Amino acid sequence: MNSGLAKQEKVFLLLSCSFVVLLVVSNIIAGKIVMIGGLFAPAAVICYSITFALTDTMTEMWGKERTKFVVNVGFVVTILSALFIRLAILLPAAPFWQHQESFELILGSNLRIVLASLTAYIISQHHDIWAFTFWKNRTNGRHLWIRNNLSTGVSQLIDTAIFIVLAFWGTGSPLFPLIMGQYAVKMAIAVSDTPLVYILVSTIKKISGENTEIESLAVNLKN
Repeated sequence: MNSGLAKQEKVFLLLSCSFVVLLVVSNIIAGKIVMIGGLFAPAAVICYSITFALTDTMTEMWGKERTKFVVNVGFVVTILSALFIRLAILLPAAPFWQHQESFELILGSNLRIVLASLTAYIISQHHDIWAFTFWKNRTNGRHLWIRNNLSTGVSQLIDTAIFIVLAFWGTGSPLFPLIMGQYAVKMAIAVSDTPLVYILVSTIKKISGENTEIESLAVNLKN
């Protein structure tokens, strides 16, 4: 009996692992502020934005329950990574290692930032899955680009607003400019990664022997 994984299951495993890796990496590199097109945003903005393309792809191909499970796994793994990073900071440094201060400065995000990030993540990702499914039902499974962009657009706004408000409320930071600056960068990435979603969905459907939306459209035009 063949006990190996089916091709589609291998793809699902690859996408879900990639999602978790991007999520963990985004939390590690978020401490650096970068400038993109004149706007300021955390360095994590690129890899974190891609996670929404992956959840849209997984929701399209495997449904909302599987994708919710991956999002929840990402939540748990993020907490684990934060705990082990904190442990690494607290462990006594070797006498010859002189970089403890820099190590703590880069990786030692304060508790408020971590809680703001986790709250924004779990709410926005679950909303993205719900919204994507809602628009898929409303469009009868057609026009992938519509549900991809509509669900991601609102979810990214929710994510950005929750994070900025929880992380910087009362600190004197200009909340609205921070929200709009980060959201503009995230939306530019979200719109540009729509071809990625199409490529992923098309590839997975070819592996499973299904017609893609593009192929189906071509057939209908010929007929």
